[in-house]
Amino acid sequence: MAESPRTPGVTAGRLDAKSLQKNFVDLHGPLDAHEASVAADRCYFCHDAPCITACPTTIDIPLFIRQIATNTPKAAAKTIFDQNILGGMCARVCPTETLCEEACVREAAEGKPVEIGRLQRFATDTLMNDGSQPYTRAASTGKKVAVVGAGPAGLSCAHRLAMYGHDVTIYDANEKPGGLNEYGIAAYKSVDNFANNEVNWLLSIGGIDIEQGQALGQDLSLADIQQQYDAVFLGVGLDGTNKLSIDGAALNHVTDAVEFIADVRQSKDYTDIAVGRNVVVIGGGMTAIDAAVQARLLGAENVKVAYRRGQDSMNASRWEQDLATAKGCQILPNLQPQSIDGNSSVSSITFEYTTTTADGLQGTGETITLTADQILMAVGQTLEGQPDGIALDTGKIQVDSNGRTSIDGIWAGGDCANGGDDLTVTAVAEGRDAAEDIHKHLCDN
Repeated sequence: MAESPRTPGVTAGRLDAKSLQKNFVDLHGPLDAHEASVAADRCYFCHDAPCITACPTTIDIPLFIRQIATNTPKAAAKTIFDQNILGGMCARVCPTETLCEEACVREAAEGKPVEIGRLQRFATDTLMNDGSQPYTRAASTGKKVAVVGAGPAGLSCAHRLAMYGHDVTIYDANEKPGGLNEYGIAAYKSVDNFANNEVNWLLSIGGIDIEQGQALGQDLSLADIQQQYDAVFLGVGLDGTNKLSIDGAALNHVTDAVEFIADVRQSKDYTDIAVGRNVVVIGGGMTAIDAAVQARLLGAENVKVAYRRGQDSMNASRWEQDLATAKGCQILPNLQPQSIDGNSSVSSITFEYTTTTADGLQGTGETITLTADQILMAVGQTLEGQPDGIALDTGKIQVDSNGRTSIDGIWAGGDCANGGDDLTVTAVAEGRDAAEDIHKHLCDN
């Protein structure tokens, strides 16, 4: 990575455009046909494959890898898309190191799993790059379904319903569809406008309309939607962010990491994204790591990730943590923020060291102050408001195993529902499964 010039303060264009483009290259470049063939040959094609069980969408992984090995990558893509219509994005962003690849027999035997994620990308890219849509829409059933939210759960649900012949309208609050895939994933994990291209490919099945700039509770009434449609699916994600209740949290350059990531994702060449020289990220999840790495790639000289518990308790996988340290970020566990100092803008942040006891997390009384001209908060996201009386469970929409909410005719899935775990692949599975139940409901009524 190019050395950053010693520009003071928080500023855009800390690095030149050429250096930024070099820094934000594809994290895992695509395999070519020969590389894919070699990688596929490492698979044991297990009969009772643990990788399938480890995949939230239960893709038949040995089958699609065998199809690659026999030089039928488009058939492999169809195997993937049957279970995960957003398999292209999931191949790029799934934490395969803690899912399918961790369960791989090769990982247990040799410490080096089959490259399932990259093989999945090879197959899905092969099919999508020629514009093929492997699904034919059934004859129209005359049933109408509203999907609120054009993120992974909503898109997955909409595609499956459209395939069955139902007419789907997606309402989304943002300017672009895609949800988390468009706005919430590190730019180096999904390059070349892939999220938008994938949405356009998905919509090519027909029968799906999208209306952007339509937020539930503001532009849309759930009661009105219910009257117009035969069923409703909510995939609204988590649109709120937790705040720090400490002195100085309102100072300039103390911002949400989610907002920072979204700005980077929507930038054309990254020269318009302001970053400090000394950046502190608060949090221990994937958002914290993504924000930290991107701050470093934008030219921040010192990036520290502070987490209140031990490093083994971080939600970000060890692989992601290692990526952050490899990019020059420093992870500081057992630190909880106490105060942020500065005049109009932040200049430092003070933490208290913590320890875990039988009574839970406790402060030790010892403190440390870190120089910071930018602080990015990644301390969790929340569901803003209760959608028109739907029952909640621990702050998320309460759903049963089929995605049904407490209100008849309304389903939910993805991060906004109590089964979600903030992964694209899980959201896809929940949207797909809810669509199956919605289809059954519509056929029975």
